[in-house]
Amino acid sequence: MIEITSSAFSEGEPIPVKYTGEGEDISPPLAWSGVPEGTKQLALICDDPDAPTPEPWVHWVIYQIPADATGLGEGIARKAELEEPAGAVHGGNSWPEGEKVGYGGPMPPPGHGTHHYYFKLYALDGQLTNGAGLDKAALLSAMDGHVIGEGQLMGTYER
Repeated sequence: MIEITSSAFSEGEPIPVKYTGEGEDISPPLAWSGVPEGTKQLALICDDPDAPTPEPWVHWVIYQIPADATGLGEGIARKAELEEPAGAVHGGNSWPEGEKVGYGGPMPPPGHGTHHYYFKLYALDGQLTNGAGLDKAALLSAMDGHVIGEGQLMGTYER
């Protein structure tokens, strides 16, 4: 199993305001270990199943992450194709057109209670070549049958 950690928050703990829609709205730093042998690429999805929407609200989709990457730095650029990590691309999140690329931090409705944000990392036995722009469903479909390991980190936020 892949272990994911963040220097910004611990498993089950609140995500600092800096990484939310009320703060700088930048992606938190993430680190991981235990990527299985044979991994060719990594993919990460962050979503909020507590959102008052029919499906979990998708905050971040990033994939084609090199297998030898050991994490993502703070504040990953909000653009489709990334230089760091080399070759990685962003997919679409749940925000409206024009805001769909890259990380969008927690911003649950005020008074809606504590929301849980799951950063899920997937190790793949093949190379995705779809290019940027896949949404969560399309990425999960492209990864189907190729996931050889996974892990998650959960943080919370309440307004």
